[in-house]
Amino acid sequence: MPGNKTNRSLISEYLSFDRIIAGESLKLVYWIGLGLIALIPFGAIGAGVGIAIKDFPAGILAAIVGIVIGFLIAAALVVLWRLLCEFFAAVFQISEDLRAWKASQDSDRDRDIFRR
Repeated sequence: MPGNKTNRSLISEYLSFDRIIAGESLKLVYWIGLGLIALIPFGAIGAGVGIAIKDFPAGILAAIVGIVIGFLIAAALVVLWRLLCEFFAAVFQISEDLRAWKASQDSDRDRDIFRR
């Protein structure tokens, strides 16, 4: 069965680290991280509402400040998370490029050996 052979070769590539799966799964990790970062503004809103209810007239200003700070922190974390994910994507791309370059160097060396 040709499909079975293909599946076994993919599994063996992953198990022997001939192929890196982190580059392929980076998008999933990025979206999971964004989902976790999105919880921060909801927490800030909840905390702001709690402060506003507890200390009613004076707590409203503190609640607004807390909510704004929560959204600013979340925005900064989104940018930092994107930069971190792009850094890892660049590292994985460099790894793949180096692997391809090494393979081309090996094939050139083998070709030169057979010419002699």
